[in-house]
Formats: sequence, structure tokens, C-alpha cells
Amino acid sequence: MDVDDKRTAQTVELLQEMIRNECVNDGRVESGDEVRNSDMLQTYLEGAGLDVETFEPAPGRKSMVARIEGTDPDAPAVCLMGHTDVVPVSPEGWHEDPFGGQLIDGEVWGRGAVDMLCLTSSMAVAYKHLATSGFRPKGDLIYFGVADEEAGGTWGARWIADNHWDAIKCDYVLTEFGGFPTETAQGNAITINVAEKGLGWSRLHVKGTPGHGSAPYQSDNALVRAAEVVRRLSEYRPVPQVHDLWKVQVDSLPYDDETKNNLLDPAKLDAALDDLPDRRKARSLHSCCHTTFSPNVIHGGVKTNVIPDEVYVEVDIRTLPGETKADVQAHLRAALGDLYDALEVEPIQEDESSASPVNTPMWDTLANVIKQAHPESPLQPGLIVGGTDSRFFREKGAVAYGAGLFSPKVTLETFAKRFHGHDERVDVESLGLSTQLWVDIAHTFWDS
Repeated sequence: MDVDDKRTAQTVELLQEMIRNECVNDGRVESGDEVRNSDMLQTYLEGAGLDVETFEPAPGRKSMVARIEGTDPDAPAVCLMGHTDVVPVSPEGWHEDPFGGQLIDGEVWGRGAVDMLCLTSSMAVAYKHLATSGFRPKGDLIYFGVADEEAGGTWGARWIADNHWDAIKCDYVLTEFGGFPTETAQGNAITINVAEKGLGWSRLHVKGTPGHGSAPYQSDNALVRAAEVVRRLSEYRPVPQVHDLWKVQVDSLPYDDETKNNLLDPAKLDAALDDLPDRRKARSLHSCCHTTFSPNVIHGGVKTNVIPDEVYVEVDIRTLPGETKADVQAHLRAALGDLYDALEVEPIQEDESSASPVNTPMWDTLANVIKQAHPESPLQPGLIVGGTDSRFFREKGAVAYGAGLFSPKVTLETFAKRFHGHDERVDVESLGLSTQLWVDIAHTFWDS
């Protein structure tokens, strides 16, 4: 792959600016302020003579869309989608300023460096290059800089897909995350994510009876009951599912035949995961074959000497392919037992698992282009255990892949450690490879 150093330098600079804009999304509607990154991207692309359309469904939650019109109205449209928001940080855990965007020893440091401002900036640089070079695709080529991905897309992709689908309508969308060299039993492969788990985020309303904190004996304390709710959720062990993508993943794992056979046997799978020496790997694999429940937020109580009469527990629930909203409730009932009927369960966000096929022209294009950078590494379809904005496109019938292209320094394990973690950073080589990836895809997809 012939990486252009000048474009790589532009991606580095744009990534640094996006990090420094500090578009932190903590889930509140008044957070994010993606307008800063959106306006910067708008100015950057309008400088190439491109028309940019913007959407701001809530103050500061701004997204932007640019389009290079195709020459053939019947040709498939492609969207390059990158989100502009980042998750909060704990600065005391960092060795460098998380919003400094510093370039240190060939790596750009900062929140969002891998999730996913690296791709958002590389897409913008590639897109501007294509526009200024006179490139005309057969089908429309769209650049979508979107807000609010880190809190479920309510003020971003979900809102635009529901209210202005024509602005981002496409046949294929490329977004986070993929393109990592992954060790397999057959050698290195490049993981391109084709599916993701569903969301069943829920708020559990636990009720009690108020009273004076000086007389807690046999009181009806909502916080005590909530503690039992949390305990049961943490100990709940749903039956693992051996779905098709899990079979592909197990086949590629660099483990002995006995371990792999156990990982494909629902009766032995959990014990096999417990025996794996790499706990980070085991945690990731567990999420690929289980519906997961993580109680992460609790609100309740009004004063130290008042027994609380209500407490709210928010649970991050991730569902497997084929599971529905009804399955989420069945899981909660199984986990909580007699406590379930005494609760009020309020859905926070509900999206079923989504997937895209691999027998497509875009998959073939990705394989051919990525082979130039990693000639001995075939593509491998993967399942994202978190969530991305891909699901909103899949609901509309588009094919969505989590792509990108990273250097051998950024393996899947390295990415997972930096993703939402301390000392998030990405190497310049990966920025150059990703920038070139989008350029090469644009030049080859419609001719393949």
C-alpha cells in the first residue's frame, strides 16, 4: 500500500485538533458539544468546495454530512461515517494530558485517539483529497461526521436516520471498528466487524418504605433491597449460545483442539473460559457468547438519617443475535427471581443485535485493498460486543462494516486495552494506513 506522507501528516494534525476540542459525551443531553468538531470538519471540507449539510436536534449536538455525487444514479452509494464525541476520562490515571493531542514517539495521545477520532479524521482527509483531485465516483460518496455515538445515537445517527434518512441514505457504510491484526490458529488475520450485540439498557426502580435511620431493625430499606438486586445480577449466569460467528471465532483461536471443542460445547464452555490464562481475552470471549448484565449506575437516598424509599439501578444489558426485548425481560426474571415482580423495569435503550453479510462487493474490495498492507493476512468477520451506529443503517437495509487499517503495533488486544481506558493513543503509521484505505476503496469499489 502506497501511503502518502503528506496526507498522513494532515490526518495527524486534524486528529490532534479533534482531541483538543474535548467533545466529551457523558450521556446527558447538555454534554457532548460536538458542534466544535462538527464546525471544524465543516470548515475543513468546505475549503475543498464541498457543500455541507448540518443537523442540530439539540443545542450543541451537531452533525454534518458532505456528499460527492455519483455519475450513475443506479450505482450503490457508500458512506464513510465517523463519530465526533468521546467518553469521559479520569485524568489522574493518565501519563499525559488526555486532551492535549500530543505527538510523542510516533503516537498521538488523547481521549478518542482510537475511539474513533483516528478514523473520523482519516476519513475527512481522504475525502477532501478525493474532492480536490477531481474524483467522481459512480455512486454517491458520503462523509458523515456524527454526534452522540457514545450515548446511543439519540441526538445523532438515530435521530438523522429517523428524520432525514435521505441525507445519509446509502447501500454501504464503513465505520468503527476493525482492521486490527489478530492472531489466529492459521496466522494473523485482519478482523472486520460485521455484527454487533443488541442493547437492552434498563433502569430498575426498587421501592421501600421511608423511616428514621436510627431505627433500621426490620425496616423496608430500598437501598438494601437494591443491593440484593445488584448481587443477583452480578451472579446471574445465562446459558452460552454457540452462534455462527462464535463458531468462526473459535475456529480461528490459537488454542489446542480440546480447548476449542470445549468452547463449542454449551455444557463445557463456561468452564473452558474459566481455565484460560489470559483474563482479558477470557472476558472478551465471554461477551461474544453470552447475554451480559452489568449494573453500573445507582441513584437513591436523600439524607444520611433517612431510610430510602426508592432507589434506581441502571443495568447495561447486551443481547446476542436472535434475542428480542421479551428475552431481556425473561433474563431479568430468571436473574432476580422473587424480586422481579416488586420492581418497575423501565427500558433506557432497546436495539436488537444486527449483522451484515460478507458475500458483497464491498467485502471483496476491503479484502483486496487490505491485502496490499497485510499480504499474508486474510479478512476475518467479527462480532462487536459493544454498540456502534451501524445498527441504524442495517435497520434501513444498508450493509455496514467496522473497518479501518492499523499497523502491527495496534493488535486487537492493544486496542481493547486503550479503548475507553487510560493513556489512549494511536501510532502515526496506523493513521497513514487508514487514510490510504479510504482513498483506495473509493478508487476501486465501483470498478470491482
